[in-house]
Amino acid sequence: MTDLRDEINKLHANICSGLADPTRILILYTLHDHPHNVSELAESLELPQPTVSRHLKVLRERQMVVAERHGQAVNYSLTDARIIEAMDLLRAVLASRLQNQGELAVSVSQEKISS
Repeated sequence: MTDLRDEINKLHANICSGLADPTRILILYTLHDHPHNVSELAESLELPQPTVSRHLKVLRERQMVVAERHGQAVNYSLTDARIIEAMDLLRAVLASRLQNQGELAVSVSQEKISS
């Protein structure tokens, strides 16, 4: 049981490291709409093609995207759409945290004004 838990924890950390860069997150969200090749992604994200290729390599290594050859083009797509669901859930948590911090800042400001 410990071996399975260790393996799951390693896989979890591996996926999280794939999400550790804002550009990779943008790539994943872009691929959620439909598959793209590197040139399309680079144009859509307004990034140099080598930069996009480097990030796609990381996402492929973490099995978050898959590459499929269609003639001369290689199209990339998500391996599992639930990746987007997980990122959306994390964004909701972050949005709540920011809202709470904003409310706290307003409260502190009001206390300083009234004292």
